[in-house]
Amino acid sequence: MFEKYFQLKENNTNIGTEIAAGVTTFFAMSYIVFVNPQILSLTGMPSQAVFLATIISSAVGTLIMGIYAKVPYAQAPGMGLNAFFTYTVVFALGFSWQEALMMVFICGIVNIIITMTSIRKMIIHSIPETLQHAIGGGIGVFIVYIGLKNANFLEFTSEAKDIMVVNNDSFDAVNETYQGGLSTVVTGGGIIPDLTSFTSPAVLLALFGLIITVILLVANVKGAILIGIIATTLVGIPMGVTDLSGLTNPANSIGAAFSDLGTTFGAAFSSEGLGSLLADPSRYALVFITVFAFTLTDIFDTIGTFIGTGRKTGIFTLDDEKAMDEGKGINTKMEKALFADAIATTAGAVFGTSNVTTFVESTAGIGAGGRTGLTSVTTGILFLLAAIFSPVIAVVPGAATAPALIVVGIMMMSAFGEINWNDLEEAVPAFFASIFMAFAYSISYGIAAGFVFYIITKVVRRKAKLIHPVIWVTAGLFVINFIVMAMLHV
Repeated sequence: MFEKYFQLKENNTNIGTEIAAGVTTFFAMSYIVFVNPQILSLTGMPSQAVFLATIISSAVGTLIMGIYAKVPYAQAPGMGLNAFFTYTVVFALGFSWQEALMMVFICGIVNIIITMTSIRKMIIHSIPETLQHAIGGGIGVFIVYIGLKNANFLEFTSEAKDIMVVNNDSFDAVNETYQGGLSTVVTGGGIIPDLTSFTSPAVLLALFGLIITVILLVANVKGAILIGIIATTLVGIPMGVTDLSGLTNPANSIGAAFSDLGTTFGAAFSSEGLGSLLADPSRYALVFITVFAFTLTDIFDTIGTFIGTGRKTGIFTLDDEKAMDEGKGINTKMEKALFADAIATTAGAVFGTSNVTTFVESTAGIGAGGRTGLTSVTTGILFLLAAIFSPVIAVVPGAATAPALIVVGIMMMSAFGEINWNDLEEAVPAFFASIFMAFAYSISYGIAAGFVFYIITKVVRRKAKLIHPVIWVTAGLFVINFIVMAMLHV
């Protein structure tokens, strides 16, 4: 049955190889089961609910990828996209997590429409290849920065004269106390970053985790990131960082996890989600730009993974890409894979997680010989089995997951190698679309800056005709958003 359905002989593979490849992919990316809940729970979402939503959406997306598209790619909530969800959409822009889930759902619907129409081709062809690489690498820088902060490797010092806002009110240096304590502090450019003193047990544990994870990765140990998280968590027990009480806490049982899932399941469509988004027309432009940022990042994460790995292995050929450009509907393997990706994002938003995307860690399974959807089916089944480890999520400390963020970000930065940094016409837009992304702590603002400076460099070089209308429109929308945000803060 498997032989005929997945055409194993035609793809020069067999059942044993495909299953082994699926297991390899699972161990390469299973860290997301631990990391995603820790990131999204910062928004107020129940950690156990996000844990199950992560598993369910990953399994659903990966199984669809394997059974429908018949390609060896696995899906899960994307690193970078979950950071964008938490740190930009919820923390910086002020949306609730329910509203953010609704925007992720809209992103999924948009991706489905894009996949089924010629809009997909127009968007794909409008973004210059240099900026595509810059966005991918920039997300890597962003994730590394978040990992360094979560590991508490960095300290920041600000003098009183540089503090601008405290608890959302103008800072008064004379005021020595704040009712209810300090919640937020906004400081200007005078803030000075520095390396921590490495005296805290949690910081030392994170340093150990980073070193062991890097060693495992460089040694090409399968499942290096997951092993690193587990080893760091175990070492944290005698150090007093890992709290084992979570293992026996009834609130962390699989039953409690399913109970918590009721909080996030369908929350996107509640009065606090869709209802709240529709209630405030003044935020419609910001909602549009946020959905666009979600969609753009999701599209090119997936496209980049497919093209970057598929060409080398023969999973996706140039003929597949040409067929996608010339055909209509969903006929080729790549179109079916893109459709599976869009469905997974939509399903993930319903259950309660950020955008689901195709993981670059799928290359681990492909490297192990995976060539068909049977690899993905194996990975999807393993995700479902992971649900029994629900209580474990409660004891994994942030010091154990921060190294995973750092090393995943490093791997994503390989995209920078495709950029010609000696040519300012390429380097300037690429810098603002990537490095600025981390400095601004926002993926969407990095994309915006990249688009604006891409236009500037092309106009100066008298190449304005090369700028696609989509770039002009998008950059204009970003500029309008910046103006509106500035007026709101006056």
